Amino acid sequence: MNVHVVDGTYELFRHYYALPSARDDKGREVAAVRGVLASIGGMLQNGATHIGVATDHVIESFRNGLWPGYKTGEGIDPDLLAQFPLLEEALVAAGITLWPMVEFEADDALAAAAAAAAADPRVERVIICTPDKDLAQSVRGTRVVQLNRRTRTFFDEAGIVAKFGVSPASIPDYLALVGDAADGFPGLPGWGAKSAAAVLARYGHLEAIPADPRDWKVNVGSPARLAQTLQRDYDLALLFRKLATLRTDFALFDDVEELRWRGQHPLVAAG
Repeated sequence: MNVHVVDGTYELFRHYYALPSARDDKGREVAAVRGVLASIGGMLQNGATHIGVATDHVIESFRNGLWPGYKTGEGIDPDLLAQFPLLEEALVAAGITLWPMVEFEADDALAAAAAAAAADPRVERVIICTPDKDLAQSVRGTRVVQLNRRTRTFFDEAGIVAKFGVSPASIPDYLALVGDAADGFPGLPGWGAKSAAAVLARYGHLEAIPADPRDWKVNVGSPARLAQTLQRDYDLALLFRKLATLRTDFALFDDVEELRWRGQHPLVAAG
């Protein structure tokens, strides 16, 4: 079987900005919810059998207590924000497995679900449906892959290396150095995608990078400046890596069969 874990937060944002406005008989904006449901329905029509959708029930998470600039719900259009509970209600009514996250983020749920599903020998492939670069750390060989559903692009482990220049295991370290504007942390000054990829492709993790740039066996510009910045802001880099590291130490299901779609909720079917 294939297991699909879907980033419901991303899907809601994507459809909100892609579709024209539509309101229900109560005057509520619902176009994005309808778009996500139609999209999930398309997955089922195309043969998906086991699906779990993760949402940010609240935008804030435990990471907001670690870094004051971490992303919040501030600035999100009220018509978009109001559709989160509507989407969650609709997914449950449609019989789709839902993980509404409060302490953790939807991305954590995707990572935890992917790891748990991949551990089941009955599962042939786990497909993480999101373009978010932090989920690249969850990709494993060709068994756990990432799918950008908008561009219909798959990334297996070789694809992640080709895209970022580092293996999935180094993605949190990579993001610690270059930053992640979507999540609200800046990385270290002077460290860009090319320099971070070159150094981490050789050393893997922050701890393994030699303090003396003369020991670096990589071709990067201004290695002395980069090394000085890393030494000066090392604790900050570790914090950013912690922000970028997805949590998988919690259970979302006991058996992967819980993710099998069995049709609409009986109350909906009866109504």
